[in-house]
Amino acid sequence: MEPVFEYVFPAIRGIQAGREYYTSMCPLRLIPKIFLFDEEELVPELRAQRTLNKARVPEMARYILNNKENYVFSAITASIDADVKFEPIGDTPGVAHRVGTLHIPMDARFIINDGQHRRAAIEAALLEDPDLGDETIAVVFFLDVGLKKCQQMFADLNRYAIRPSKSIGVLYDYRDEHAIISKNVALESPVFKDVIEMERSTLSQRSRKLFTLSAIYFATKELLDGIPVDDKEKTNIALEYWAEVAKYIPDWELVRNRKMTSSEVRRDFIHSHGIALQALGKTGNFLLKNNPSDWKKKITALKNVNWSRSNSKAWEGRAMIGGRISKAANNIILVTNYLKIQLGLQLSPKEIQVEEAYLREKKGV
Repeated sequence: MEPVFEYVFPAIRGIQAGREYYTSMCPLRLIPKIFLFDEEELVPELRAQRTLNKARVPEMARYILNNKENYVFSAITASIDADVKFEPIGDTPGVAHRVGTLHIPMDARFIINDGQHRRAAIEAALLEDPDLGDETIAVVFFLDVGLKKCQQMFADLNRYAIRPSKSIGVLYDYRDEHAIISKNVALESPVFKDVIEMERSTLSQRSRKLFTLSAIYFATKELLDGIPVDDKEKTNIALEYWAEVAKYIPDWELVRNRKMTSSEVRRDFIHSHGIALQALGKTGNFLLKNNPSDWKKKITALKNVNWSRSNSKAWEGRAMIGGRISKAANNIILVTNYLKIQLGLQLSPKEIQVEEAYLREKKGV
């Protein structure tokens, strides 16, 4: 009888839908070696995963390498096409019967149902730092002889997956400097006190909030882009800038003082939507870089801006398409252009290009 070479994993045996599955810990250095099956060579009907998005891999690998002390990766889920053997540490029912060793032949085929990008990122990170190989990741193994169920498993694993809102992502992120600054601004600024929705990235008509945390994040990120100071000073700059802007948009204070409802303001004006905040951030960034000594004087011209949605001559095609707010990248540039023109500021070559295209379209040329 030929010797059988096999992988042996410490494992916990479980049951789902009448089928056994096994949870184990796998050293990172084994992940690229075990999961070798190249699904890119298969037609979609035979794959168990979406095609690998290679653009995501370097960022994920960098996440591991930059956060060796506190990175977190969830379990990889895989199907095994082989006859495996589980040996419990004890024969009596209970914990001893569920804990043991899982023996998998080395010629087994493994298909990743969930985690192919984690696998690729681990492989890339190991190339830069082989010492990571001693760390482990949880792997959930399902038995699937013939790989007949792996596609359905992928569909089921992703059936109820919901990407968290950008706002709650910002709220819980302590790595991104812009997320930290935005949270500080949202919590410390008198302008935004009690009017920020911290979890959702959209506001319902009945919401008493005026802005979302994600809108503050994107606007403040634009404001501070390329400003060469530390995070504490960036927070102070953002607090000062938004306080100055608020002087010329009195509706914001009316909402804070409960003299107007946020739904009324958002219904009737552009200035309380993310596109306007982001444009104000981009305008502020230009002022801080090009008019550092007199930006407050320049910004007084905001008092002359008619933010009303009924001002269709200004906003239709810039901030609105058919009367509805548009968050497209070109619309953000067009609103920024309008603000910069009102403040007497110079447009960049790209902004000029977008503005000229907008004017040609408006004239029907």
